[in-house]
Amino acid sequence: MDSGNAESWFGAPPPDLTLEARLRGTDWIYSYLLGFYKDPSRPTGVNNTVFDLVAMPNVLEPLQGVQELVCAETDHPVEGQEPDALSGKYQSCNVLQVTEPGRLEPAEFEEAMYDLTNFLAYVGEPSKLQAQALAPKVLIFIFIFGVIAYLLKREYWRDIH
Repeated sequence: MDSGNAESWFGAPPPDLTLEARLRGTDWIYSYLLGFYKDPSRPTGVNNTVFDLVAMPNVLEPLQGVQELVCAETDHPVEGQEPDALSGKYQSCNVLQVTEPGRLEPAEFEEAMYDLTNFLAYVGEPSKLQAQALAPKVLIFIFIFGVIAYLLKREYWRDIH
């Protein structure tokens, strides 16, 4: 997709989720993909619990279904919110509920997003597996070199002391 067209269609170019996986981590991507909910006030008709006022449409809605944000009263303080004057409780809107089911069951959709998240993390940094496999060998080399350097230092300084 051309970023100029995407900016004119959605107001901002879509994020490169492979770079987001490297920047914010795979937990953020997983929560982001599961966090879309219906919001008629937004131009795309959806919003996200992780990235508020998101410009990206929910392209996975046919699989997931339509989710809505459910608000509930809680005794725990919510950041930036005053308690209700009458009940003294806080309004917490962080529960998502599927109102129109999609082609996948919720557990199947979560598993698919888990797989997609792992794929995005791999595509974002494919050499990471090789680096992790090489890391113990490098540490062993550094340890052996450190021992040899220490023994050599002792040998050089033996005549001085």
